[in-house]
Amino acid sequence: MGSPEVVTGLLGLGHLGRAIAARLLDDDATLLVWNRSAEACDAVAERGAEPVASVAELVERCDLVLLCLDGADAVEEVVFGTGGVAAFATEEQLLIDLSATGPAATRRFARELAQRSGMGWVDAPVLGDLEDAEQGTLVAVAGGDEDDVERARPLLGRFCSRVTHMGEAGAGQAARLCHALLAGAGVLALAETVAWAERNGVDTERLPEALAGAPADSPLLQRVGTRMAVREFEPLLATAVALRRDLDLALDGARASGAALPLAALTAQLLRQQALRARPEEDLATLVELYTE
Repeated sequence: MGSPEVVTGLLGLGHLGRAIAARLLDDDATLLVWNRSAEACDAVAERGAEPVASVAELVERCDLVLLCLDGADAVEEVVFGTGGVAAFATEEQLLIDLSATGPAATRRFARELAQRSGMGWVDAPVLGDLEDAEQGTLVAVAGGDEDDVERARPLLGRFCSRVTHMGEAGAGQAARLCHALLAGAGVLALAETVAWAERNGVDTERLPEALAGAPADSPLLQRVGTRMAVREFEPLLATAVALRRDLDLALDGARASGAALPLAALTAQLLRQQALRARPEEDLATLVELYTE
């Protein structure tokens, strides 16, 4: 006889959750789904997912529980609120949190879940955009017990091209904020560059092609720089408001540890300025407007 089939539950069907669900279903996963707004389940149900009526039903029927929620408050409510994951979990199960939260909150959540139920917690936030999610090329940075991360790895590998264990619970979220620090500085430098180039006679639509493979080339230049040049902004995972939220989390951690983050502080300030202008929920390419309008 073969090994029993692993049943996966997914809580949260926003843009990222739906893309991950579709990827898992394309890979013939047995997938149960729940979302606060039940209508969000319809599209993935058509592809083979089984919607359930409650968090309780999903947890009681699943081996692995994926969270794909919007921030720490939502995670805390779904896991520890009335009728949440913690009330029905067992030590044989594993929770894998893909949500964007902070290291301190994650460490607290992991301790509380273990105390209440014995269920393990892996924080495995994913880096990339919707195209990466659809193609299975997201990158996961994971925190948690080594055995738990190894148990989560086959599932994460169905929609991620790489999964790296960064340390104990919370380390995955800290690594995600490292990415935000680098991306924040990079996208501001890119916005400044595109605006300067436009004022100096450069065909900025050709910059990504011209600099491809050069030392200063980057995915930001190739993906975001192109949209900055033509002012075509898209609804992606990496929005200005999400980056600002991440930088604020990193700055909070810096104050607590005595670290210095002057570039992050400047980036967060400019992101707040952009939010006052208009589209904080749109993609990071809108930051070019800070320098051109």
